Amino acid sequence: MELPWLGEHCSERSCKQLDFLPLKCDACGEVFCKDHIRYDDHRCCSAYKKNVQVPVCPLCNTPIPVQKGEIPDIVVGAHIDKDCKYNPAQQKQKIFTNRCLKPGCKRKEMMKVVCEQCGGNFCIKHRHPLDHECKGSTQAEISELVSGRKSLPDFSRIFKLTRVSLS
Repeated sequence: MELPWLGEHCSERSCKQLDFLPLKCDACGEVFCKDHIRYDDHRCCSAYKKNVQVPVCPLCNTPIPVQKGEIPDIVVGAHIDKDCKYNPAQQKQKIFTNRCLKPGCKRKEMMKVVCEQCGGNFCIKHRHPLDHECKGSTQAEISELVSGRKSLPDFSRIFKLTRVSLS
């Protein structure tokens, strides 16, 4: 050996390999090679201090604290029986609940699309008054808008426009 002071020997009885990048176990404090650093590989007597796993409830995904000496399966079962906040109805809530009122259309939307003229709820395809044969405005007004004889309403009384000078 040229440089015997470099590196350390693995503490595993069956290995004793000289390792130039030794790893120190954070539980027992002994030095091991890369093949024996895991708690199970060197049968660490202090692994219970560091190797703590927290079980998670399979229903509500909440971590369940387990005291030393308790069996995790029993603790999780007790949680499910008493403290679990799992709501099976929450899983089955329907998202698309707003059905289109146009006769023959069976589409449902996530959000309400309400017609301003008749107040009915329609799908995206039938949201415009012309698409769902709206009864809120007269057919004459609709045909005038389509043909261009009547102009769109003046929104100036709704929105107050102001001029801003940049100087």
